[in-house]
Amino acid sequence: MSDLHPIEASPIHARRERVFLFLSGMFLGTMTMLNILGITRFIDLSFTIAGTEIPFVLAVGVLPYPLTFLCTDIMSELYGKARTNAVVWMGLFLNLWVLFILWLGGVLDQPDNLDPVTGIPPVGEYGRVFFEVRFLTFGGVFASMIAYVAAQFCDVYIFHFLKRLTKGKHLWLRNNGSTLLSQLVDTTAVILVTHFYANALPIDGNAELWTQLFQFIAAGYVFKLTVAIADTIPFYIAVRYLRSYLQLEDEYAEKKAV
Repeated sequence: MSDLHPIEASPIHARRERVFLFLSGMFLGTMTMLNILGITRFIDLSFTIAGTEIPFVLAVGVLPYPLTFLCTDIMSELYGKARTNAVVWMGLFLNLWVLFILWLGGVLDQPDNLDPVTGIPPVGEYGRVFFEVRFLTFGGVFASMIAYVAAQFCDVYIFHFLKRLTKGKHLWLRNNGSTLLSQLVDTTAVILVTHFYANALPIDGNAELWTQLFQFIAAGYVFKLTVAIADTIPFYIAVRYLRSYLQLEDEYAEKKAV
């Protein structure tokens, strides 16, 4: 007990709070990282099947994004809806904090030779990298905030709806069902807002617009879908281990015992 902080009621309470800190830290750190990297680079992973080229282009910010849904699903299962939603709101605050710092870094000691449209200095000028990231992040974070709020709250709501519907059974259903539906919302929203608000997608002006937008949405969603299905087993293992490690009883198991 001597190692405990005064606000830690017991060793098991301290353990539970530290696991929550790890999960929320992974979630918030990933959210901040992916919003800064966001659309700074698009990775072309197109492939050919039976002689037909399948376009598959991903923004670099998409790569770590499925981890955020895994974290919120684990937190939802172990810590409940209210605490998970609190972390989601903190993620929204961090998005705003990133925007503020980027805005502040751009207005302090601002160069005189910024492009009037993009706000980026000429090629070769000191500070151009910052202003390029600033320009892309402004558009990407705005799109991400809209998609983020819609998708994350959708994920938490559907997760608990399915948990109530199945009376705590079928862990795989609420994990995959909530994630797949919410990521469809997220992917569609972020692509459309990034294009129509920020005009920051690598769109070919000579090709049909909506076909290209659909390809971006499809590529992002297929990637997230694949990762979501792949993380079902790790999700089961994590929940099973952590429930024992944290000495948490399943609420539905308790009701059955009564």
